[in-house]
Amino acid sequence: MNSVVSQLPHDPVIRKMRESDLRHVILIEREIFLFPWSLENFADSIRAGYLCSVMEASNTLLGYSILLLGPDEAHVLTLGISAQWQKKGLGEKMLRYLIQQSGENHAKSVLLDVRESNHGAARLYRQLGFKQIATRKGYYPAMCGREDALVMRLML
Repeated sequence: MNSVVSQLPHDPVIRKMRESDLRHVILIEREIFLFPWSLENFADSIRAGYLCSVMEASNTLLGYSILLLGPDEAHVLTLGISAQWQKKGLGEKMLRYLIQQSGENHAKSVLLDVRESNHGAARLYRQLGFKQIATRKGYYPAMCGREDALVMRLML
């Protein structure tokens, strides 16, 4: 891969997801997840008024997230960074944004689920202060059946 292409874009911004973003969002989703959300899942999240965000730089969509804000807690429903931009701090930047938005909307905690096998994501969540509070048995579809989800919470 050309080193110029893989250089981190300057000043990625996080903004509200628009329906016009969905064709790019779904391409990233299908690229990074074996069992991706459908385009309709994302469209429904926008219509439901969830905090749907994208990260972009130089007119390139780098990642996205969906946060459900409840009265006292927020729940990260999904967060994805394009494969070519992973391991460059963008997932952490997006998660910090979601934590900030949760606090600004009076949440007392942020919840998320992560595949038991997704050690890199779980490590990032722990570094940011999330603690495992439960396990959801067989929560995720997997190639050979189902996979457990770690339920993690950050107290704000």
